[in-house]
Amino acid sequence: MIKIICVGKIKEKYLEELISDYLKRISKYHKIEIIEVKDNDNFSMETNNLLKVIKKEDYNIALCLDGNTFDSVEFAKYIDGLFTHNSTITFIIGGSNGLSDDIIKMCNARVSFGPLTFPHGLFRGILLEQIYRAFKINNNERYHK
Repeated sequence: MIKIICVGKIKEKYLEELISDYLKRISKYHKIEIIEVKDNDNFSMETNNLLKVIKKEDYNIALCLDGNTFDSVEFAKYIDGLFTHNSTITFIIGGSNGLSDDIIKMCNARVSFGPLTFPHGLFRGILLEQIYRAFKINNNERYHK
């Protein structure tokens, strides 16, 4: 199973449609779930909201600026390798203040999509697209380059 834990709700219809489309595409390959926690101006409250839904038995990946970077083929191999030893991979996306050190420390890995800052909802779409691309690559299926 793949879980994406993120802060806040999607408000824009076009992003909801993008996310829904990629969830449908990915579900042909693997079970996937998005868990949203309430955003909060109080960073420690937001951290607590995330900690309530993160499971230590999952392979948890913090998405943060100082994480490892991959090209799409490397990311596909990374995901494929993780599933050989883990039943659930969880990607954790922080709010506008990022992820707390406590959450980052409890994660098994850190991954970065580069030094750019993305709007929260759009990043969900980007992550989902890369997960979908990884499945296409790992299954030797053609996908637009």
